[in-house]
Amino acid sequence: MRARRPRGAARGHGVWSWAAVGIGGLLLAGCQTDHPQNTLTPAGPVADTQQNLWYVVFVIAVVVFIMVQGLILYAVFRFRDRGDDDQAIPKQVAGNTRLEIMWTIIPAIILAGIAVPTVKTIFDLAALPEDPLEVRVIGKQYWWEFEYTGEEGQGVVTASELHIPVDRPVFLTMESIGQQPTDPTGVIHSFWVPKLAGKQDVVPGHQRTMTIEASEPGKYEGQCAEFCGLSHGNMRFAVVAEEGADFEAWIQSQTEPAASPTGELAAQGEQLFTERTCVICHSITGYEGGEEARVGPDLTHFQQREKFAGYILENNEANLTAWLKDPQAVKPGAQMPNLQLSDADVDALVAYLRTLE
Repeated sequence: MRARRPRGAARGHGVWSWAAVGIGGLLLAGCQTDHPQNTLTPAGPVADTQQNLWYVVFVIAVVVFIMVQGLILYAVFRFRDRGDDDQAIPKQVAGNTRLEIMWTIIPAIILAGIAVPTVKTIFDLAALPEDPLEVRVIGKQYWWEFEYTGEEGQGVVTASELHIPVDRPVFLTMESIGQQPTDPTGVIHSFWVPKLAGKQDVVPGHQRTMTIEASEPGKYEGQCAEFCGLSHGNMRFAVVAEEGADFEAWIQSQTEPAASPTGELAAQGEQLFTERTCVICHSITGYEGGEEARVGPDLTHFQQREKFAGYILENNEANLTAWLKDPQAVKPGAQMPNLQLSDADVDALVAYLRTLE
């Protein structure tokens, strides 16, 4: 007759099995290489520099970890209680000057060794690069605004999508503001594009700077990495890296005035845009009375953007309709109020917005 295992042993075996499954799942999750926000696949020289420093620190940390854990295991097994009541207590090392000096100096040398490349990297990345594209980044609740401040940018303003040329450094000047452009009482955000650079806190009342650069054309997703309110997780953006000619064409298209609506429904939407409070918050280049509004995103070429509402919604008719009917239901904490628009008004506004190429 086969003996039964104690119930406690079976329960313990189950706990260890589930723990192994959980740890294995976490390890496998780290094996994904094509995640849009993978810090281990840098796509530009700034991210490469930061990763190279990380590898140095990581290797040193692994060596120290193995040595410390090895010594701990050695002490545990070498000096374990063997059940001999007469066994003397092992020799104590408290007050051993030689040992205390040694385990003070060795960590100090390790930290000094890490500090040298770290400080060099900090100063290298803080320096103003040669011939940069200059962009002002403004963190708001809960979206990012990008203003091209250099002569080349011609004052172009957009939201949630930052277009940059490849193989050229982009110098970002960042700040956080409140609902109004002159209101400095914003909250702390953190600008993060994992494949292009590390995080940079964006603090109200202070200007922060950083440089990003992409080596290959493509779309690099980013997000706010500092909790900033109810929709912190919905404060995303994308950096669109383009070849030089494509970027120049995009800049040129952004300087053009907004397209005039041609259909009757879109014309009704344009009229509603001016009659309701839309024009108070949203700017449209070339539109009289609507060029200075900066509370909400600039809508001049809204239809060129892939996503909106903090880069969380695909730019299509269904999502625009849902957003205009009740912004808070789509994005809690958004500054845009529910204007109690009728279905007919929503249809007209959607038709108008979709003409803004």
